[in-house]
Amino acid sequence: MLDAEKTEIFETMPVPSAVLKLGIPTVISSLVMVLYSLADTYFVGFLNSPVQTAAVTYAAPVLLAFNAVNNLFGTGSSSLMSRALGAKDYDTVRRTSAFGFYSAAFFALVFSSVSLLFMPGLLNILGVDAEAELATRQYMLWTVTLGALPAILNVVLSFMIRAEGAASQASIGAAGGCLLNVILDPVFIMPWGFDMGAAGAGCATFISNTAATLYFVVLLIKNRSSTFVCVSPRMFSFRKSIVKGTFAVGVPASIQNLLNVTGMTVLNNLTAPFGAAAVAAMGITHKIDMVPLFVCMGLGQGLMPLVGYNYSSGNIKRMKQAVFFTLQLTVVFITAASALMFVFSEGIISLFMKNEQIVSFGSAFLRGFCLGLPFLAVDFLGVGIFNALGKGSYSLAFAILRKVVLEIPALIVLNRLLPLFGMAYSQLVAEFVLGIAAVFVTLSLFKKAEAEKKKEAL
Repeated sequence: MLDAEKTEIFETMPVPSAVLKLGIPTVISSLVMVLYSLADTYFVGFLNSPVQTAAVTYAAPVLLAFNAVNNLFGTGSSSLMSRALGAKDYDTVRRTSAFGFYSAAFFALVFSSVSLLFMPGLLNILGVDAEAELATRQYMLWTVTLGALPAILNVVLSFMIRAEGAASQASIGAAGGCLLNVILDPVFIMPWGFDMGAAGAGCATFISNTAATLYFVVLLIKNRSSTFVCVSPRMFSFRKSIVKGTFAVGVPASIQNLLNVTGMTVLNNLTAPFGAAAVAAMGITHKIDMVPLFVCMGLGQGLMPLVGYNYSSGNIKRMKQAVFFTLQLTVVFITAASALMFVFSEGIISLFMKNEQIVSFGSAFLRGFCLGLPFLAVDFLGVGIFNALGKGSYSLAFAILRKVVLEIPALIVLNRLLPLFGMAYSQLVAEFVLGIAAVFVTLSLFKKAEAEKKKEAL
Protein backbone atom coordinates (compact mmCIF):
# COMPACT_ATOMS: atom_id res chain seq x y z
CA MET A 1 0.00 0.00 0.00
CA LEU A 2 0.98 3.67 -0.23
CA ASP A 3 3.40 4.86 2.43
CA ALA A 4 2.01 7.03 5.24
CA GLU A 5 3.39 10.30 3.88
CA LYS A 6 1.70 9.89 0.49
CA THR A 7 -1.59 8.82 2.07
CA GLU A 8 -1.51 11.88 4.33
CA ILE A 9 -1.20 14.20 1.32
CA PHE A 10 -4.30 12.73 -0.30
CA GLU A 11 -6.50 12.24 2.75
CA THR A 12 -5.66 14.27 5.89
CA MET A 13 -3.14 17.05 5.22
CA PRO A 14 -4.68 20.57 5.26
CA VAL A 15 -5.79 21.39 1.75
CA PRO A 16 -3.52 24.43 1.16
CA SER A 17 -0.50 22.42 2.36
CA ALA A 18 -1.43 19.43 0.20
CA VAL A 19 -1.94 21.60 -2.90
CA LEU A 20 1.39 23.35 -2.40
CA LYS A 21 3.25 20.12 -1.58
CA LEU A 22 2.06 18.58 -4.84
CA GLY A 23 1.93 21.81 -6.82
CA ILE A 24 5.29 23.49 -6.16
CA PRO A 25 7.42 20.58 -7.45
CA THR A 26 5.06 20.28 -10.41
CA VAL A 27 5.40 24.00 -11.14
CA ILE A 28 9.16 23.48 -11.17
CA SER A 29 8.75 20.57 -13.58
CA SER A 30 6.46 22.61 -15.83
CA LEU A 31 8.81 25.58 -15.83
CA VAL A 32 11.63 23.25 -16.76
CA MET A 33 9.81 22.36 -19.98
CA VAL A 34 9.67 26.05 -20.89
CA LEU A 35 13.21 26.73 -19.72
CA TYR A 36 14.52 24.00 -22.00
CA SER A 37 13.26 25.88 -25.04
CA LEU A 38 13.93 29.31 -23.54
CA ALA A 39 17.55 28.35 -22.91
CA ASP A 40 17.88 27.34 -26.56
CA THR A 41 16.35 30.63 -27.71
CA TYR A 42 18.37 32.69 -25.22
CA PHE A 43 21.79 31.32 -26.11
CA VAL A 44 21.08 31.12 -29.85
CA GLY A 45 20.03 34.77 -29.54
CA PHE A 46 23.59 35.66 -28.51
CA LEU A 47 24.63 34.84 -32.07
CA ASN A 48 22.43 37.79 -33.11
CA SER A 49 21.32 35.79 -36.16
CA PRO A 50 17.60 35.95 -37.02
CA VAL A 51 18.07 32.82 -39.19
CA GLN A 52 19.42 30.70 -36.31
CA THR A 53 16.67 31.93 -33.96
CA ALA A 54 14.03 31.35 -36.66
CA ALA A 55 15.25 27.73 -36.97
CA VAL A 56 14.40 27.08 -33.31
CA THR A 57 11.00 28.74 -33.86
CA TYR A 58 10.19 26.72 -36.99
CA ALA A 59 10.95 23.45 -35.15
CA ALA A 60 8.78 24.37 -32.15
CA PRO A 61 5.54 22.79 -33.49
CA VAL A 62 7.25 19.40 -33.85
CA LEU A 63 8.62 19.56 -30.30
CA LEU A 64 5.18 20.63 -29.11
CA ALA A 65 3.78 17.59 -30.92
CA PHE A 66 5.74 15.42 -28.47
CA ASN A 67 3.15 16.52 -25.94
CA ALA A 68 0.53 14.61 -27.92
CA VAL A 69 2.28 11.42 -26.78
CA ASN A 70 3.02 12.89 -23.34
CA ASN A 71 -0.65 13.68 -22.87
CA LEU A 72 -1.89 10.41 -24.32
CA PHE A 73 0.21 8.19 -22.07
CA GLY A 74 1.34 10.64 -19.37
CA THR A 75 -1.91 12.45 -18.61
CA GLY A 76 -4.06 9.45 -19.54
CA SER A 77 -2.12 6.91 -17.48
CA SER A 78 -1.56 9.17 -14.47
CA SER A 79 -5.26 10.06 -14.29
CA LEU A 80 -6.24 6.38 -14.25
CA MET A 81 -3.47 5.62 -11.75
CA SER A 82 -4.65 8.31 -9.31
CA ARG A 83 -8.24 7.10 -9.47
CA ALA A 84 -7.08 3.49 -9.01
CA LEU A 85 -5.03 4.53 -5.97
CA GLY A 86 -8.12 6.16 -4.47
CA ALA A 87 -9.99 2.88 -5.00
CA LYS A 88 -7.01 0.87 -3.53
CA ASP A 89 -6.71 -1.05 -6.82
CA TYR A 90 -2.91 -1.35 -6.87
CA ASP A 91 -2.69 -3.99 -9.61
CA THR A 92 -4.33 -1.55 -12.02
CA VAL A 93 -1.81 1.12 -11.02
CA ARG A 94 1.12 -1.18 -11.88
CA ARG A 95 -0.33 -2.39 -15.16
CA THR A 96 -1.37 1.10 -16.23
CA SER A 97 2.14 2.49 -15.69
CA ALA A 98 3.72 -0.36 -17.69
CA PHE A 99 1.20 0.14 -20.52
CA GLY A 100 1.84 3.89 -20.60
CA PHE A 101 5.64 3.54 -20.52
CA TYR A 102 6.03 1.05 -23.37
CA SER A 103 3.34 2.65 -25.51
CA ALA A 104 5.04 6.06 -25.15
CA ALA A 105 8.39 4.50 -26.13
CA PHE A 106 6.83 3.01 -29.28
CA PHE A 107 5.30 6.29 -30.45
CA ALA A 108 8.52 8.17 -29.69
CA LEU A 109 10.32 5.84 -32.08
CA VAL A 110 7.59 6.53 -34.66
CA PHE A 111 8.36 10.27 -34.34
CA SER A 112 12.05 9.58 -34.94
CA SER A 113 11.36 7.40 -37.97
CA VAL A 114 8.98 9.88 -39.59
CA SER A 115 11.42 12.78 -39.16
CA LEU A 116 14.25 10.67 -40.61
CA LEU A 117 12.31 9.48 -43.65
CA PHE A 118 10.20 12.55 -44.45
CA MET A 119 12.30 15.53 -43.32
CA PRO A 120 11.94 17.58 -46.58
CA GLY A 121 8.15 17.31 -46.53
CA LEU A 122 8.06 18.08 -42.81
CA LEU A 123 10.12 21.24 -43.28
CA ASN A 124 7.74 22.32 -46.03
CA ILE A 125 4.69 21.82 -43.79
CA LEU A 126 6.36 23.89 -41.07
CA GLY A 127 6.74 26.77 -43.50
CA VAL A 128 10.56 26.80 -43.36
CA ASP A 129 12.08 29.11 -45.98
CA ALA A 130 15.27 28.34 -47.93
CA GLU A 131 17.32 30.70 -45.77
CA ALA A 132 16.58 28.82 -42.53
CA GLU A 133 16.30 25.27 -43.96
CA LEU A 134 19.78 24.01 -43.10
CA ALA A 135 19.75 25.37 -39.53
CA THR A 136 16.25 23.96 -38.90
CA ARG A 137 17.21 20.56 -40.30
CA GLN A 138 20.32 20.39 -38.07
CA TYR A 139 18.37 21.43 -34.96
CA MET A 140 15.68 18.82 -35.62
CA LEU A 141 18.25 16.06 -36.15
CA TRP A 142 19.16 16.27 -32.45
CA THR A 143 15.81 17.18 -30.94
CA VAL A 144 13.51 14.93 -33.01
CA THR A 145 15.31 12.25 -35.03
CA LEU A 146 17.66 11.33 -32.17
CA GLY A 147 15.91 13.05 -29.29
CA ALA A 148 12.25 12.02 -29.41
CA LEU A 149 12.65 8.93 -27.20
CA PRO A 150 14.35 10.56 -24.18
CA ALA A 151 12.29 13.76 -24.56
CA ILE A 152 9.01 11.84 -24.33
CA LEU A 153 9.94 9.16 -21.79
CA ASN A 154 11.27 11.56 -19.18
CA VAL A 155 8.01 13.53 -19.22
CA VAL A 156 5.77 10.44 -19.14
CA LEU A 157 7.74 8.96 -16.23
CA SER A 158 7.49 12.21 -14.26
CA PHE A 159 3.68 12.18 -14.73
CA MET A 160 3.47 8.63 -13.40
CA ILE A 161 5.72 9.22 -10.41
CA ARG A 162 3.72 12.34 -9.55
CA ALA A 163 0.45 10.37 -9.77
CA GLU A 164 1.19 8.57 -6.51
CA GLY A 165 2.18 11.76 -4.68
CA ALA A 166 5.97 11.77 -5.23
CA ALA A 167 5.96 15.25 -6.80
CA SER A 168 9.34 16.24 -5.32
CA GLN A 169 11.12 13.24 -6.82
CA ALA A 170 9.50 13.93 -10.19
CA SER A 171 10.66 17.54 -10.15
CA ILE A 172 14.26 16.65 -9.27
CA GLY A 173 14.69 14.73 -12.52
CA ALA A 174 13.12 17.47 -14.61
CA ALA A 175 15.03 20.28 -12.87
CA GLY A 176 18.31 18.37 -13.10
CA GLY A 177 17.85 17.88 -16.84
CA CYS A 178 17.10 21.58 -17.27
CA LEU A 179 20.15 22.66 -15.29
CA LEU A 180 22.34 20.39 -17.41
CA ASN A 181 20.79 21.87 -20.57
CA VAL A 182 21.54 25.43 -19.42
CA ILE A 183 25.15 24.45 -18.70
CA LEU A 184 25.64 22.65 -22.02
CA ASP A 185 23.82 25.15 -24.29
CA PRO A 186 26.53 27.83 -24.45
CA VAL A 187 29.26 25.18 -24.76
CA PHE A 188 27.66 23.67 -27.86
CA ILE A 189 26.19 26.88 -29.37
CA MET A 190 28.75 29.65 -28.96
CA PRO A 191 31.82 30.33 -31.16
CA TRP A 192 34.12 29.88 -28.14
CA GLY A 193 32.72 26.35 -27.66
CA PHE A 194 31.78 23.85 -30.35
CA ASP A 195 30.27 26.68 -32.48
CA MET A 196 27.29 24.57 -33.63
CA GLY A 197 24.66 27.33 -33.50
CA ALA A 198 21.06 26.07 -33.39
CA ALA A 199 22.29 22.49 -33.90
CA GLY A 200 24.29 22.85 -30.68
CA ALA A 201 21.13 23.81 -28.82
CA GLY A 202 19.50 20.64 -30.10
CA CYS A 203 22.49 18.51 -29.09
CA ALA A 204 22.46 19.96 -25.55
CA THR A 205 18.72 19.25 -25.28
CA PHE A 206 19.22 15.65 -26.42
CA ILE A 207 21.93 15.01 -23.80
CA SER A 208 19.88 16.65 -21.04
CA ASN A 209 16.69 14.69 -21.81
CA THR A 210 18.68 11.46 -21.88
CA ALA A 211 20.16 12.23 -18.45
CA ALA A 212 16.68 12.99 -17.01
CA THR A 213 15.26 9.73 -18.40
CA LEU A 214 18.12 7.73 -16.87
CA TYR A 215 17.46 9.42 -13.51
CA PHE A 216 13.83 8.28 -13.51
CA VAL A 217 14.73 4.72 -14.52
CA VAL A 218 17.33 4.47 -11.74
CA LEU A 219 14.84 6.00 -9.27
CA LEU A 220 12.21 3.38 -10.09
CA ILE A 221 14.72 0.56 -9.76
CA LYS A 222 15.92 1.89 -6.42
CA ASN A 223 12.37 2.42 -5.04
CA ARG A 224 10.77 -0.69 -6.58
CA SER A 225 9.72 -1.98 -3.13
CA SER A 226 7.86 1.24 -2.22
CA THR A 227 6.31 2.39 -5.52
CA PHE A 228 3.47 1.13 -7.67
CA VAL A 229 4.95 2.72 -10.81
CA CYS A 230 6.12 -0.31 -12.77
CA VAL A 231 8.01 -0.56 -16.07
CA SER A 232 8.46 -4.33 -16.05
CA PRO A 233 7.64 -5.83 -19.48
CA ARG A 234 5.77 -8.62 -17.66
CA MET A 235 3.16 -6.12 -16.47
CA PHE A 236 2.50 -4.75 -19.98
CA SER A 237 -0.79 -5.82 -21.50
CA PHE A 238 -3.69 -4.54 -23.59
CA ARG A 239 -6.22 -5.18 -20.82
CA LYS A 240 -9.45 -3.54 -21.99
CA SER A 241 -10.12 -1.58 -18.79
CA ILE A 242 -6.60 -0.10 -18.79
CA VAL A 243 -6.56 0.80 -22.49
CA LYS A 244 -10.03 2.31 -22.26
CA GLY A 245 -9.31 4.15 -19.00
CA THR A 246 -6.04 5.58 -20.33
CA PHE A 247 -7.43 6.57 -23.72
CA ALA A 248 -10.64 8.08 -22.28
CA VAL A 249 -8.51 10.91 -20.86
CA GLY A 250 -5.35 10.59 -22.95
CA VAL A 251 -6.87 10.73 -26.45
CA PRO A 252 -8.75 14.02 -25.89
CA ALA A 253 -5.65 15.48 -24.20
CA SER A 254 -3.53 14.32 -27.14
CA ILE A 255 -5.94 15.76 -29.71
CA GLN A 256 -5.90 19.01 -27.77
CA ASN A 257 -2.13 19.12 -28.16
CA LEU A 258 -2.23 18.25 -31.86
CA LEU A 259 -4.64 21.13 -32.33
CA ASN A 260 -2.14 23.36 -30.48
CA VAL A 261 0.51 22.19 -32.97
CA THR A 262 -1.85 23.03 -35.82
CA GLY A 263 -2.46 26.47 -34.36
CA MET A 264 1.27 27.14 -33.98
CA THR A 265 1.94 25.94 -37.53
CA VAL A 266 -0.75 28.28 -38.87
CA LEU A 267 0.75 31.12 -36.81
CA ASN A 268 4.26 30.46 -38.18
CA ASN A 269 3.00 30.20 -41.76
CA LEU A 270 1.10 33.48 -41.44
CA THR A 271 4.16 35.15 -39.88
CA ALA A 272 6.73 33.80 -42.38
CA PRO A 273 5.88 36.24 -45.24
CA PHE A 274 6.95 39.12 -42.96
CA GLY A 275 10.53 37.77 -42.79
CA ALA A 276 12.91 35.91 -40.47
CA ALA A 277 12.90 38.77 -37.94
CA ALA A 278 9.12 38.51 -37.51
CA VAL A 279 9.30 34.72 -37.14
CA ALA A 280 12.12 35.00 -34.59
CA ALA A 281 10.20 37.67 -32.63
CA MET A 282 7.02 35.57 -32.63
CA GLY A 283 8.98 32.55 -31.37
CA ILE A 284 10.63 34.50 -28.55
CA THR A 285 7.30 36.06 -27.56
CA HIS A 286 5.48 32.74 -27.49
CA LYS A 287 8.08 31.20 -25.18
CA ILE A 288 8.05 34.17 -22.80
CA ASP A 289 4.26 34.04 -22.76
CA MET A 290 4.47 30.37 -21.74
CA VAL A 291 6.48 31.01 -18.54
CA PRO A 292 3.68 32.35 -16.30
CA LEU A 293 1.17 30.07 -18.03
CA PHE A 294 3.24 26.99 -17.21
CA VAL A 295 3.41 28.05 -13.55
CA CYS A 296 -0.38 27.88 -13.51
CA MET A 297 -0.42 24.66 -15.51
CA GLY A 298 2.02 23.19 -12.99
CA LEU A 299 -0.36 24.01 -10.16
CA GLY A 300 -3.16 22.39 -12.15
CA GLN A 301 -1.13 19.24 -12.84
CA GLY A 302 -0.14 19.02 -9.19
CA LEU A 303 -3.82 19.27 -8.31
CA MET A 304 -4.83 16.41 -10.61
CA PRO A 305 -3.77 13.47 -8.37
CA LEU A 306 -5.49 15.12 -5.39
CA VAL A 307 -8.71 15.63 -7.35
CA GLY A 308 -8.67 12.15 -8.90
CA TYR A 309 -7.93 10.40 -5.60
CA ASN A 310 -10.61 12.23 -3.59
CA TYR A 311 -13.18 11.94 -6.36
CA SER A 312 -12.65 8.18 -6.50
CA SER A 313 -12.66 7.81 -2.71
CA GLY A 314 -15.82 9.92 -2.41
CA ASN A 315 -14.42 12.91 -0.51
CA ILE A 316 -16.07 15.55 -2.70
CA LYS A 317 -15.76 18.31 -0.09
CA ARG A 318 -11.96 17.99 0.06
CA MET A 319 -11.80 17.85 -3.74
CA LYS A 320 -13.73 21.12 -4.07
CA GLN A 321 -11.62 22.86 -1.43
CA ALA A 322 -8.47 21.91 -3.30
CA VAL A 323 -9.84 23.23 -6.60
CA PHE A 324 -11.03 26.57 -5.22
CA PHE A 325 -7.75 27.18 -3.38
CA THR A 326 -5.78 26.46 -6.58
CA LEU A 327 -8.08 28.73 -8.59
CA GLN A 328 -7.41 31.65 -6.24
CA LEU A 329 -3.64 31.15 -6.46
CA THR A 330 -3.80 30.88 -10.23
CA VAL A 331 -5.85 34.01 -10.85
CA VAL A 332 -3.80 36.24 -8.54
CA PHE A 333 -0.47 35.08 -9.95
CA ILE A 334 -1.35 35.14 -13.65
CA THR A 335 -2.99 38.57 -13.47
CA ALA A 336 0.07 40.09 -11.78
CA ALA A 337 2.43 38.40 -14.28
CA SER A 338 0.38 39.61 -17.26
CA ALA A 339 0.45 43.19 -15.98
CA LEU A 340 4.24 43.09 -15.59
CA MET A 341 4.72 41.67 -19.11
CA PHE A 342 2.46 44.32 -20.61
CA VAL A 343 4.33 47.18 -18.93
CA PHE A 344 7.87 45.87 -19.45
CA SER A 345 7.41 44.07 -22.79
CA GLU A 346 10.24 45.84 -24.61
CA GLY A 347 12.81 45.19 -21.88
CA ILE A 348 11.80 41.52 -21.61
CA ILE A 349 12.17 40.88 -25.35
CA SER A 350 15.55 42.65 -25.43
CA LEU A 351 16.89 40.13 -22.91
CA PHE A 352 16.82 37.54 -25.69
CA MET A 353 18.07 39.55 -28.66
CA LYS A 354 19.34 43.08 -29.15
CA ASN A 355 18.12 43.31 -32.75
CA GLU A 356 16.03 46.51 -32.90
CA GLN A 357 13.46 45.14 -35.36
CA ILE A 358 12.94 41.94 -33.38
CA VAL A 359 12.52 43.91 -30.14
CA SER A 360 9.95 46.17 -31.82
CA PHE A 361 7.96 43.24 -33.22
CA GLY A 362 8.26 41.16 -30.07
CA SER A 363 7.16 43.83 -27.62
CA ALA A 364 4.02 44.48 -29.69
CA PHE A 365 3.29 40.74 -29.86
CA LEU A 366 3.85 40.25 -26.11
CA ARG A 367 1.40 43.00 -25.14
CA GLY A 368 -1.28 41.26 -27.21
CA PHE A 369 -0.57 37.73 -25.99
CA CYS A 370 -0.45 38.56 -22.28
CA LEU A 371 -3.99 40.01 -22.27
CA GLY A 372 -5.42 36.53 -22.83
CA LEU A 373 -3.32 34.79 -20.17
CA PRO A 374 -5.70 35.11 -17.17
CA PHE A 375 -8.54 33.53 -19.15
CA LEU A 376 -6.24 30.87 -20.62
CA ALA A 377 -5.00 29.88 -17.15
CA VAL A 378 -8.56 29.39 -15.87
CA ASP A 379 -9.44 27.43 -19.01
CA PHE A 380 -6.45 25.09 -18.58
CA LEU A 381 -7.20 24.58 -14.88
CA GLY A 382 -10.72 23.52 -15.83
CA VAL A 383 -9.39 21.09 -18.45
CA GLY A 384 -7.01 19.61 -15.85
CA ILE A 385 -9.97 18.99 -13.54
CA PHE A 386 -11.91 17.32 -16.38
CA ASN A 387 -8.94 14.99 -16.97
CA ALA A 388 -8.57 14.19 -13.26
CA LEU A 389 -12.25 13.20 -13.11
CA GLY A 390 -11.89 11.02 -16.21
CA LYS A 391 -14.12 13.36 -18.28
CA GLY A 392 -12.03 13.30 -21.44
CA SER A 393 -14.96 14.22 -23.67
CA TYR A 394 -15.18 17.62 -21.94
CA SER A 395 -11.48 18.24 -22.58
CA LEU A 396 -11.91 17.32 -26.24
CA ALA A 397 -14.86 19.67 -26.65
CA PHE A 398 -12.86 22.55 -25.17
CA ALA A 399 -9.86 21.73 -27.41
CA ILE A 400 -11.98 21.86 -30.56
CA LEU A 401 -13.64 25.08 -29.46
CA ARG A 402 -10.28 26.62 -28.58
CA LYS A 403 -8.44 26.00 -31.84
CA VAL A 404 -10.88 25.06 -34.60
CA VAL A 405 -13.84 27.28 -33.73
CA LEU A 406 -12.19 30.29 -32.10
CA GLU A 407 -8.41 30.76 -32.23
CA ILE A 408 -7.41 29.71 -35.77
CA PRO A 409 -10.27 31.66 -37.43
CA ALA A 410 -9.34 34.63 -35.20
CA LEU A 411 -5.70 34.38 -36.38
CA ILE A 412 -6.75 34.57 -40.02
CA VAL A 413 -9.31 37.36 -39.56
CA LEU A 414 -7.14 39.53 -37.29
CA ASN A 415 -4.14 39.15 -39.61
CA ARG A 416 -6.24 40.54 -42.45
CA LEU A 417 -7.61 43.39 -40.34
CA LEU A 418 -4.26 44.28 -38.78
CA PRO A 419 -1.46 42.49 -40.71
CA LEU A 420 1.04 40.63 -38.48
CA PHE A 421 0.23 42.45 -35.21
CA GLY A 422 -3.44 41.47 -35.08
CA MET A 423 -2.56 37.78 -34.62
CA ALA A 424 -1.28 38.45 -31.10
CA TYR A 425 -4.86 39.10 -29.95
CA SER A 426 -6.31 35.78 -31.16
CA GLN A 427 -5.55 34.19 -27.78
CA LEU A 428 -7.61 36.85 -25.97
CA VAL A 429 -10.57 36.32 -28.32
CA ALA A 430 -10.63 32.54 -27.78
CA GLU A 431 -9.83 32.37 -24.09
CA PHE A 432 -12.26 35.06 -22.97
CA VAL A 433 -15.04 32.69 -24.03
CA LEU A 434 -13.42 29.45 -22.80
CA GLY A 435 -12.22 30.75 -19.44
CA ILE A 436 -15.77 31.71 -18.49
CA ALA A 437 -17.15 28.44 -19.89
CA ALA A 438 -14.62 26.40 -17.86
CA VAL A 439 -15.91 27.89 -14.59
CA PHE A 440 -19.55 27.04 -15.34
CA VAL A 441 -18.80 23.51 -16.59
CA THR A 442 -16.61 22.74 -13.55
CA LEU A 443 -19.31 23.90 -11.14
CA SER A 444 -21.81 21.70 -12.98
CA LEU A 445 -19.53 18.66 -12.62
CA PHE A 446 -19.16 19.31 -8.91
CA LYS A 447 -22.95 19.34 -8.48
CA LYS A 448 -23.21 16.01 -10.31
CA ALA A 449 -20.46 14.48 -8.17
CA GLU A 450 -22.21 15.59 -4.97
CA ALA A 451 -25.52 14.20 -6.22
CA GLU A 452 -23.85 10.85 -7.01
CA LYS A 453 -22.36 10.71 -3.52
CA LYS A 454 -25.77 11.38 -1.91
CA LYS A 455 -27.32 8.56 -4.00
CA GLU A 456 -24.61 6.13 -2.86
CA ALA A 457 -25.23 7.12 0.77
CA LEU A 458 -28.94 6.22 0.55
